Amino acid sequence: MVHAIFQDMIDRGRLPTFFLLASIVLAFVFIRFSTRMIRAQASWWPGNVSMGGHHIHHVVFGFGFMFAGGFGLIAVANDLGAITACIFASIFGIGSALVLDEFALVLHLRDVYWTEEGRSSVDAVFVAVAFTGLFLLGFHPLGVIADFDTLRHEDHSVVMVAIAAFFFLAQLLLVVVVILKGKLWTGFLGMFFPPVLFIGAVRVSRPDAPWAKKFYAAHPAKQTRAIEREHRLREPMIRRKIQVQEALAGKFGP
Repeated sequence: MVHAIFQDMIDRGRLPTFFLLASIVLAFVFIRFSTRMIRAQASWWPGNVSMGGHHIHHVVFGFGFMFAGGFGLIAVANDLGAITACIFASIFGIGSALVLDEFALVLHLRDVYWTEEGRSSVDAVFVAVAFTGLFLLGFHPLGVIADFDTLRHEDHSVVMVAIAAFFFLAQLLLVVVVILKGKLWTGFLGMFFPPVLFIGAVRVSRPDAPWAKKFYAAHPAKQTRAIEREHRLREPMIRRKIQVQEALAGKFGP
């Protein structure tokens, strides 16, 4: 069965994507284990990397891996064999995990690794894993590849091009609306599954989102519904997400 799955990946040209996904997951697990051991001051673990008394964050090594992997994929693109592609994809994946694991540091321009702001790093890794995993399974955001490949190979009529462009722009508009309503994960998943976008767009906004601040000020009933929905549905989901985050990455805060 495993051989059949790998053969299917090879036939569909998805084996490098699998190595990219695997390297992101493994590198993230390793670096989080490392930082947790450093935080616990485990005497048997090597500890931080320093140079001249200056702590070198692992995001620095991540940039190096990403450049090496990305450059390799581009530089030998014309002569890229399956094994070479998998190697460079793995290098790029390792670098991506190291960079995304310190996404909060890059975002805030200060070391917030173990603070509440540091949770955004784990969220960034989750998004990367989900995005890569969906691609591996054959899903594509906003139907770009599937829709426009059909046009390129089957129907070149102006009407079909206009229809495809209309649906693409409509989905893109729904993504913007959903994000303005504060539903980031709904917007992300909706790019791959358009019905989710429609549901997220017509449902009430999150109470502190830009959409609510703009449109709910004159409609207190909608704001009340948004707050009730936040307490009833959103907050339990956030608590469960935090439990998963801390099981994988350690506890945030003091």
